[in-house]
Parts: sequence; C-alpha cells; structure tokens
Amino acid sequence: MVRILQHTFLVVLFFFTLNCSDLGGTAPETGRRTLPPLTPAQKAIVNADNSFGLKLFVALNGTAAGQNLFISPLSVSMALGMTLNGANGSTRDAMQQTLEFTGLTQDDINSSYAGLISSLTHLDPTVRMLIANSIWHRPTLNVEQEFKNLNMKYFHAEVNSIDFSDPSAARTINFWVDQNTNGRITSIVPDPIPSDLVMYLINAIYFKGTWTHRFETHATYQAQFTLSDGSKVPCQMMKMTDTLALLNQNGLLGVDLPYGNAGFSMTILLPPAGVKIDDFVASITPSLWNSWTSAFVTGEVEIHLPKFRLAYEAKLNQVLSDMGMGIAFTDGADFTGIDRRGSLAISEVKHKSFVQVDEEGTEAAAVTSVGIRLTSVGGTTVLRLDRPFLYVIREHDSGTILFIGKLAIPVW
Repeated sequence: MVRILQHTFLVVLFFFTLNCSDLGGTAPETGRRTLPPLTPAQKAIVNADNSFGLKLFVALNGTAAGQNLFISPLSVSMALGMTLNGANGSTRDAMQQTLEFTGLTQDDINSSYAGLISSLTHLDPTVRMLIANSIWHRPTLNVEQEFKNLNMKYFHAEVNSIDFSDPSAARTINFWVDQNTNGRITSIVPDPIPSDLVMYLINAIYFKGTWTHRFETHATYQAQFTLSDGSKVPCQMMKMTDTLALLNQNGLLGVDLPYGNAGFSMTILLPPAGVKIDDFVASITPSLWNSWTSAFVTGEVEIHLPKFRLAYEAKLNQVLSDMGMGIAFTDGADFTGIDRRGSLAISEVKHKSFVQVDEEGTEAAAVTSVGIRLTSVGGTTVLRLDRPFLYVIREHDSGTILFIGKLAIPVW
C-alpha cells in the first residue's frame, strides 16, 4: 500500500533494540544471546548512530511530506564509516561531525562497528540478521593497503579490483547486492558505470523476524486507512490482543512488537490526535526518542496494524551536505587515505530499502553505496615549456607514432 505509513511512524533502526529491555518486553529469553556490557566507546557509537539516524530521517522527511519513507541509518552510517577510513583533514572532520563521531578516535569507531556487526548478527538465533560490506575499485586506483586492511578487519569488507569499463562490472556488483539482501534489492550500481567513478563502498543489511506474539491470519479484515488530507484508502488490517510494552504520554501512543526471542522489536508511535505525521516527525530529537523508549510499560493491548509492503530509494548527497559534510562531495575533498595521490571525492551516496510487514513478521533490507569519483587535479597545473622538450604526433587507435621530435632551439 503506497501511502500506508502516513499516520504511523515506523522505526526499524536495528541498533536501537540493543536497549530493548527498557521497553518492558515480556518475551521469553530462551535461546537469546546475552550481550556483554558495552564499553564506553561502544555506547558512544550507538548513541552517535541513533542521533545521526534520527536527524537523517527528519531531514529526508522534510522533502517527503505525505509520502512513505523507510531507511536504514545503520546501513548509511556503516558505508560512510568505511569511507571515513580514507578521509583526512577537514573532510574527515566534517564527516565525523555529521556522523556524530566527534571526540571518538578512528580505532574507537572501527572497533565499535566490528562489535555491532558481531552482536547484531548473533543476537537472536530465531531472527535472520545479515550485515555485509564490500569495496569495489578500478585497477588503476592505487588503494592504500592500510585503508583496505582496516575495512577488511573491522567491517569484514570484501575488497575487489574490477574493471568498471567491462560490460559485466555493474552486473557483478549488483549480483553481490542481490545475494546479500536475499533478492529484495537487486541493484545499486548504474549500468554502465560512469567513467569518472573509481570506487564503490557498499553496505547491505537484511533482516527477517517473526513476531513473538503473532497475528492470526483469520483475524485480518478489510478496513479504511485515513490519510493526512482526510481521504480514505482501503487496507488489510491485522488484529491481535496480547500483553506488550506500551506508551501513552500526552496523547502519544506507542507499542513495541518483539521478534523471536525479543532481541529485536518494532517500535510504533502514533501521534496525538490532530497532529499530522509530518509535523510529528519534524519535532523528533534524540532526547525525545530516549525519553519515549524509557517510558514504555507492560500492559494488555488490542492492536490493529495494517499489512504493508514498500520499497524506497534516495540519493543522499544534498541531505548529507546540509547536515555538514558537503566538502566530501567537492573537488576540495581529501581522501588521500584511499589513494595518497588525492584527486578523489564522493560522487554519490545512494540508499535503497525494502520492508514487508504481515501476520508472520517483518522482512526488511537496505543497501547504501558510496561512489568515489576522480576530481579535476587539485589546483591549476603550470607547465612552463622554457627548456628543450620532446614532442610526438601519433595515431591513437593503432598506437602508431607518426612523428617524434625534440625542440632544442625554438626557431621561428
């Protein structure tokens, strides 16, 4: 249903559920892995990712009034986190500030992401949670070994040298995307690949969880869903009565629906009556989110939730620039940590996502690609031909040299 989320704010930020015990869930713990206490650096990364994710969501919603919106901030931040390993100078500072990493060392950032990948993918054996990273680059790019080592070690990234001009290059990269999202997102790279693109850094996330408290298929009924403008559209409404974590605060209603052994959950917030969803989203801050999640209490609820399936995609260049990392997209960018010769900038940050919610549970996937392009060579090169030089006249298709000369004395 194309506009099914206009009155329901859906947050499926997987890493938020690390603190799901605060939501008062009552699901059984059997088979669920107990996470060790987070280190100060890991707590800082989780807080940074949450803050960045909410701000990104709010910013994107500013241009999506009355439309569906579904992103994975973890996917975006992880792709940019890999890219950060190659940034230096003011470019690095801007990216760190945008990603809310100010005050953290690169080792803190990398180590914490490694811990998140391990924790999230092994948290609940009844939930399928996959995180994959890859880096693809032209053979002509002299990728720094340290950059490759860091991303392979901490992000478990595959690093592949591939001829982007080969007709099969885009298909090869997109096949990786398809495989790592269980076929829910089939492509992220354009075909053919633009000639100025020299690298792609890609994150893929796939999630599939069954409800701990399932909706019975026979209880689903036809209903009307009221849009922001007051008009109505038909929907298939699921129904369930159970004991769940609830929020009722100044007219704001919420419910937390756990998956599997309750290691993951879907938190749903319904704005107070009379408050439009876009106005509600615009008001969200990290501190508000924290106050809401800490206020959930257990109670019995009869929930009516529409089934929905949607796909979303967006180019994030402008919103990330507005959030503070505009320099990374300009010819003034410094990615000498990728190739010490420089002349690299981010060409495009692209995000695609998919979600399906039904009686059984939720399936979701997201992919983020960071394309790295060649810039014009930094500054203006001055070539002063004021001493003897060689010159060649040649044919390019065959490589034939037609004339070759040396100018020793400029006679006129």
